[in-house]
Amino acid sequence: MIVEHRNGLEERIRLTSVYVAFEYAGSLTGASVDELKLIFSFLLSYPLAGLLKRIPDAKPYQKNVFIIIVSLFYLVGLFDLWAGVRTIFISSCGAYIIASYVDGPFMPWIGFVFLMGHMSVNHIYRQSANAPDKVDITGAQMVLVMKLTGFCWNVYDGRQEQEGLADFQRERALLQLPSLLDFAGYVLFFPSLFAGPSFDFVDYRRWIETTMFEIPPGTDQKSAPRTRKQRRIPRSGTPATMKAVVGLIWIFMFLKFSAWYNTDLVIGDEYMKYGFLRRIWILEMLGFATRMKYYGVWYLTEGACILTGLGYKGIDPKTGRVQWSRLENVNPWGIETAQNTRAYLENWNKNTNNWLRNYMYLRVTPKGKKPGFRASLATFATSAFWHGFYPGYYLSFVLAAFLQTVAKNFRRHVRPFFLTPDGQRPTKYKIYYDILSYLVTQAAFCFTTAPFVLLSLPSSLLVWSRVYFYTILGTAASMAFFASPAKSWLIKQLNARNRIAKMDQHQVQQEQQQRQRQPFSRDSTMEEPIMGGGLPSDPGKELDDAVREIKEEVDARRQRGASVSMPTGQGMKEAVENKIGRKL
Repeated sequence: MIVEHRNGLEERIRLTSVYVAFEYAGSLTGASVDELKLIFSFLLSYPLAGLLKRIPDAKPYQKNVFIIIVSLFYLVGLFDLWAGVRTIFISSCGAYIIASYVDGPFMPWIGFVFLMGHMSVNHIYRQSANAPDKVDITGAQMVLVMKLTGFCWNVYDGRQEQEGLADFQRERALLQLPSLLDFAGYVLFFPSLFAGPSFDFVDYRRWIETTMFEIPPGTDQKSAPRTRKQRRIPRSGTPATMKAVVGLIWIFMFLKFSAWYNTDLVIGDEYMKYGFLRRIWILEMLGFATRMKYYGVWYLTEGACILTGLGYKGIDPKTGRVQWSRLENVNPWGIETAQNTRAYLENWNKNTNNWLRNYMYLRVTPKGKKPGFRASLATFATSAFWHGFYPGYYLSFVLAAFLQTVAKNFRRHVRPFFLTPDGQRPTKYKIYYDILSYLVTQAAFCFTTAPFVLLSLPSSLLVWSRVYFYTILGTAASMAFFASPAKSWLIKQLNARNRIAKMDQHQVQQEQQQRQRQPFSRDSTMEEPIMGGGLPSDPGKELDDAVREIKEEVDARRQRGASVSMPTGQGMKEAVENKIGRKL
């Protein structure tokens, strides 16, 4: 009885101290308590980042201690994630021990398997709990896996001959293991604890030692970033505030749009009352509303990182202004205006893309060879495994892989027809290609990413069927088209167009050179010369007309199916002589 009374009293105190405020805010916004606490932690990171920045540069150990204390407060004091602390401890200690005591080429792969396997256990637990509105440790662990797998590779690179490494490897190689305090500060860096952005240890070390802010030799001192007092970290309040404001706008828009466009709408009966195009539009807006949440979260976390100084990327040599884009994770404008799959994916979750490229795609490729199918397959599997085990993830990733292949074929074999033969300038029809490719890209991705939002297999297939699997059918038709003789026909047509254009350009250059060799006098510019012997008054125009007629005849014969080419050299001369009826 006494124990139950004490537990009940503690629960009431807990509710009145923290949870009532979040529950009240949740009733106003429609967000869950944990989601509001997560946003609160992002906003709280701004004043705490300001305090972190004010710790003297000469005392990096104090910065590490401050970072560790704040992160523990977030994990335990705010979210009561004691199990999360244990998870982070196991992953971090395991990675550090593997990097310390395991030698040889398999060390990074052992670390990778250990970290991904440990995270998979939590993914399975979260999926079985089926509580998407509840914040657990899996989000922070996903960020941690990127950090620690990269850390293992950086240690491995530090043990290799530096001359044989790529520039990226050499820049991030760790020649010796960091101290446990520095490592703990790196692992628990609070502005990016729950949602990223991820970064390599070398960036953290350069930040905490302030070597990141050294001005390159020869830089104009007028362009040097402004600092306060004796600090080397530049002033970053304005760019950080801008990120925070924009992030909050995205969060507010997410709350509004998610009330209108959500999963209940697309799997409900009301959805089928709309026409086909309206259903596609709703699917697009569902994806847009979901992306707003990520835009807002990543903007808020990036802004806090900028306020600490870690987002510093040097001085733009063109503008002379300080750049704060080192940890940029998303470009909303680039995504929402993307005209192809490459632009869409490159602007989304940039740091995860960098991690997959640098520590998987390039690492499974033998030295001296280009990445191929094996590298792509390993990268796809890693990305899917990293996200978790919901079937919707795998539906989205598999279809996206096929979309990339189709988009690559269109870019290589169709897009050049809307550019000049040299590929440098657009033709007057390029605007129509751009509009169509934008609409197709956005429509294809709103279909492809729907399972990423719906998660379950039945819901994903239901929604896909309600829009008649249009992206799958279009992708299959496109792949069949490029696997047929049509691809060879496109290549021949493009080569023929480019060959004719080169011939025309060469002929124009020859004519210009010939005219430059002809006598020229001031009087000839004032009046038309009188030619004798029955010759025309404008021989240049006569030759141009003859060449144009020959080209038209060649084009006409080609349209009738004849295999002919434009004459050149002596053949062109004889054809022109036949046209004008005299020798040149």
